[in-house]
Amino acid sequence: MSGMNKEKFESRYDIWLSMCENIGNIRAKLLVDYFGSAEKVYKADTHELSDIEGISAKMIRELMNKDLSGANKLLSECEEKGCSLLTISDKNYPSRLRNIYDPPTVLYIKGKLPSIDDFPVVGIVGTRWCTPYGVRNAENVGRALSQHGIIVTTGLAKGIDTAAANGALQGEMPVVGVVGCGVDIVYPPRNKTLFENVSAHGAIISEYPFGTEARPEFFPPRNRIISGLSLGVAVIEAPLKSGALITAQRALEQSRDIFVLPGNVDARACAGSNKLLREGAIPFMTAEDIIDEYVDLFDTIKKPIDNETPLDYIDLEQLASKLDENERAIVRTMAHTPQFIEEIISKTKIAAQLVLASLTALELDGHIKRDNSGRWEIAVS
Repeated sequence: MSGMNKEKFESRYDIWLSMCENIGNIRAKLLVDYFGSAEKVYKADTHELSDIEGISAKMIRELMNKDLSGANKLLSECEEKGCSLLTISDKNYPSRLRNIYDPPTVLYIKGKLPSIDDFPVVGIVGTRWCTPYGVRNAENVGRALSQHGIIVTTGLAKGIDTAAANGALQGEMPVVGVVGCGVDIVYPPRNKTLFENVSAHGAIISEYPFGTEARPEFFPPRNRIISGLSLGVAVIEAPLKSGALITAQRALEQSRDIFVLPGNVDARACAGSNKLLREGAIPFMTAEDIIDEYVDLFDTIKKPIDNETPLDYIDLEQLASKLDENERAIVRTMAHTPQFIEEIISKTKIAAQLVLASLTALELDGHIKRDNSGRWEIAVS
């Protein structure tokens, strides 16, 4: 039997165990730890199983069902879809995740999962109903972390998750998306391109089998995987009732660091994240604040350069001197960070039609350009 076939042969026992409805991840881990492998759990008899505290008679009856056809079917589907899987018995299963209270028995993978334990990983989470401030910071933080050697993991939901993933894809490191559905399902559907990019430059992972549609009850369990893979979790805009706060709670239970971007005290989108700050979370203003926490732990992290700036002040003033009043006001909003049109209109108080006209003229003259997220930035030569 070849190495690959042997691995597949052995993994079907973990898949079988994950498909036992009344067992769950916690007891599955208990059983694997007790017997040494899922195959030995499969081969255990009633007498051996009855010796284990916490395993009921009902569970034993279910474990006596030795039908492997469902597991074999999933293995075939995995091959047909060009995906892979990792079981908790596999030596390549991330040890950070294995050591949480309730690790997934099986991880389905689309793409290539990086060597999680060899690199720093930071989760980025936040609300779906975010502000332009949140989008800008999530993308900037995701990009900077990836550029400095940190893997970003996030849930690929709309809002903060999407912005963080888009930013991280502009860096050098793989990106890991954790979804609350099968890895062959795109949710939300609008993120089809993002899912393709993440699976091409990293991996999309899930504990749910192929074809499993997204359901609300799947997202809280999904969040524990994001934090379980990570050294720390960065929260960017979270209301008081938010999945991001569930992720933060799971991260605390797993002894992970919690970083929070301070938000407007009047913004509902920031009420939950600001509450985390009052409770002792680590505040951060830029990605460098997060990088500093881990830079001494990993040789792979590139230290930030203190004097990095998007655009020199003198260059900006030289550009502004060539422009009319409206154009000067517009480019000055982009002095430090790219801006969405809505942000430019809000900051300059210039009528929308005049802003659009000025942006067109500035772009044609080569003074500004749009980035991948649709924001406007100064085109530095």
